[in-house]
Amino acid sequence: MSHDAPGARHFATEMEFTVRMYDIDFNGHVSNIVYIRWLEDMRMVGFEKIASIRDCLEAGQVPVLLNTSIEYKLPIYMFEKAKGLLWVSGFSKTTFRIEAEITVKDKICAKAWQTCVFISQKTNRATRMPQAVLAKLEKVIPPSPKSAL
Repeated sequence: MSHDAPGARHFATEMEFTVRMYDIDFNGHVSNIVYIRWLEDMRMVGFEKIASIRDCLEAGQVPVLLNTSIEYKLPIYMFEKAKGLLWVSGFSKTTFRIEAEITVKDKICAKAWQTCVFISQKTNRATRMPQAVLAKLEKVIPPSPKSAL
C-alpha cells in the first residue's frame, strides 16, 4: 500500500468550463445550480478513474450522492474561463468523499465537498462499496475514520 501525505489529491480530475449565457443569473454571475452541474461533470469523468460505471450498473450497485456542500468565495462572470479540479479525499467501507475547487485565473471561486454511497439497485438501500472500488482506493488512500465522512 502506498499512501501519500494528508491533503494529497487522489484520482484528480481537471476540467475547463465555458460560461454560457444561460449560466448567468439575475445578478450577472454564474448561478449556483451551474456549480452543481460542473461538479456532476467532473464526478462522472473522475469516477471512471476508480471504476467503470458500466461495470457497477451491471453488478447492480451504483454510486449516489448523500450530500453536497459548496462554499462560494468569488463570483464568476460571463466570458471568464473557469477551471475545476476534483479529487477523492477519503473513504470508508461504504462511502467516499470528494473535494473540488473551481477557479478563475488561479483564484479559488468555490470549494465543494460531496459524500457518495453505493446503493443496491434491487433494494434501493446503501450497500458496501464494490470490492474492486474499495481495493483501488485502498492502494493509495488511507481509510478515513467513519465519523470523518
